[in-house]
Amino acid sequence: MKNYDEPNKKDRNEWENDPKNWIWGMFYYNPKDKRLYFPKKTRELGWHTNYAHPDSVIILLLLLSVILIFVILYLKR
Repeated sequence: MKNYDEPNKKDRNEWENDPKNWIWGMFYYNPKDKRLYFPKKTRELGWHTNYAHPDSVIILLLLLSVILIFVILYLKR
């Protein structure tokens, strides 16, 4: 089954190497790229998140909320 959100190799390389798509050199933000996650250049090092994807904001807020809850519960002990 083909993933239709997967860009072709030329677009993918162009987007990932364009410094305009990187905020502070570490946050990937490209509205043209429909992928939420994509592998880093060295796949063993993990994945990048496309912060232009609408779901990335929800996931980020959920993650921060969980961390904040654990910090608050730890400090109340």
